[in-house]
Amino acid sequence: MMDNCYNEIEKLKSEIELYKRLISHIPFSFIYHDPHLGFEVHKHEGSTFSVNEIEDIDEESPRFQMISDIDSYLDKIEHFLTKILDLVPHHIVFIDKDGIITLCNKQAAKDYNINRDEIIGKHIRELLQIPDEKIVLLETAKTGKEVYDKEVLDRNYGIMNTRIIYNIDGSIKRVIGTFQFLNKIKEAEKQALAGRIAAGIAHEIRNPLTTVRGYLQLLQDRADPDISELFKSLLIPELDRANKIITDFLRIAKPSDTKEERFQIKEFFLDYAGKFINSEAFLYNVKIDYDISPLSGECYIEGDRDELLQVFMNLFRNSLNAKGDKPLVIQIRTERLNNEVKITFRDNGTGIPESIRNHIFDPFFTTKEEGTGLGLSVSRKIIENHKGTIEVSSCEEGTEFTVLLPIVQTDEKADRE
Repeated sequence: MMDNCYNEIEKLKSEIELYKRLISHIPFSFIYHDPHLGFEVHKHEGSTFSVNEIEDIDEESPRFQMISDIDSYLDKIEHFLTKILDLVPHHIVFIDKDGIITLCNKQAAKDYNINRDEIIGKHIRELLQIPDEKIVLLETAKTGKEVYDKEVLDRNYGIMNTRIIYNIDGSIKRVIGTFQFLNKIKEAEKQALAGRIAAGIAHEIRNPLTTVRGYLQLLQDRADPDISELFKSLLIPELDRANKIITDFLRIAKPSDTKEERFQIKEFFLDYAGKFINSEAFLYNVKIDYDISPLSGECYIEGDRDELLQVFMNLFRNSLNAKGDKPLVIQIRTERLNNEVKITFRDNGTGIPESIRNHIFDPFFTTKEEGTGLGLSVSRKIIENHKGTIEVSSCEEGTEFTVLLPIVQTDEKADRE
């Protein structure tokens, strides 16, 4: 009997310690007032908190009150993200609905030769030094329309993306912009310069965001309905959005020396490139069908898998730009032809007019109003550097790119080594 009581007491002690640790890790201040138990929990800044007895019990139900407002909470998130976004070699800037800068990463401050601490709180035009009507971030703040992979040419040339964080009432809270410099585009063409998604950095960001999200979910069921709705409709969704934005935008510059590694066709498309292509496809509601033949799937090729990833991401974006009225479907098919692997990338878009088909690989040739036409020319250069070829055929029913790459060895030969 005494042993059971002792075990029960130890269990209760462990549970109390667990709750104490949980409260200490919650990233904002609050007061939880429970008249039924006669206690009040006051979570302070940092990891400290206090538990006090309630002297005058004049309420019937528990009460949860956040001490820090949402603005303060978002400020802390931005402060946390700044140190991580400083690792990104592209510009990342946050502004509020009025165009005031709330976050500026290290690369943006360096390229614009400004003191980051001085630019925070200033209007975005003071950073970019161009008219308001040419600032894409302000356009997004005004129209409420996010921008995807827009080619921008003002003081600098590059690719611009914007995303929006909303208030609970649907108004704009923040506009986030990322800008990828392409000023050295001729050098980039020669070296097949491409971006790659920094999966490691994305992982480091996702972990703390997931932790915060988990704590908010735990508190959601214990809070008042209004606070619970705030967690559900604003805080948790915006943490999810921040996680996705960082994953989408984190890229690091490719090393100048081309890597030489051997990898399997099946592994490349299904495990490596596939996860990036599938992520983009999900974002744009595109269906991807893979048809990797067993014979070709076991083959090995040699080269830089990041450069080859860039080729197929460029082909994906090319298909996206040619999307018609019907849902876009892309088929990626591989087969072995003697000592080569044939990779077919086919879409059901609007096709490429015959009059321009012979020019699509030419540098700077584009049919887009603001495009520069470098994606396919760089893709061809990458394939040529891998001792392969790339060709295109098209009709009104869609476009097909055919890539041939030399086989290095089969899986059996790799095993013998």
